[in-house]
Amino acid sequence: MLSVIIPTFNSERMLVPTLAMLISGAMSGVVREVTIVDGGSTDATLLVADAAGCEVAVSSAPLGTRLSAAAAAARSPWLMFLRAGTVLDATWLEEAARFIDEAEASGASRSAAVFRKSIPVRSTYPVIFEALALLKFALFGRAHPDQGLLIDARLYNEIGGHRDAAADPEADLLARLGCRRILMLRSGARR
Repeated sequence: MLSVIIPTFNSERMLVPTLAMLISGAMSGVVREVTIVDGGSTDATLLVADAAGCEVAVSSAPLGTRLSAAAAAARSPWLMFLRAGTVLDATWLEEAARFIDEAEASGASRSAAVFRKSIPVRSTYPVIFEALALLKFALFGRAHPDQGLLIDARLYNEIGGHRDAAADPEADLLARLGCRRILMLRSGARR
């Protein structure tokens, strides 16, 4: 149902919590594959990915090229892009599965979703920062790549996927999707 794609570069410590969070999705069958697109790490990133059973693609190509290649090779009709270090709330799996089921049942499967930006509890005034992030999304329709992206592979291809020319291919993709095609899920994403 879902292919997860994670770009990395010397991300061994950040990758561990992200992969650990995905275990429940793999056990339930919602997460079909996890692909690590690495930019040539010199730390233990590739060992961590291999130990977790991820598919690994190493390339010195620009980030946009690596992400597009992984999306093209994905075996699932839905893609989820996450940054290493992003951890989703425990409710992410049920909510993502429901979003996909509802999108496919309504025939509006050419849609996308991001997770709500969640601030670590230990930060100063976490509720205020979360409220400001929600307000920013409501007013400007701008999601941040740290929020992850759940997208129908057909929509991804329709809008041209990640572009090499963009300074930040992940933010560029979110901007091209625009707020009308992105739903914000209730489950939080934090780094």
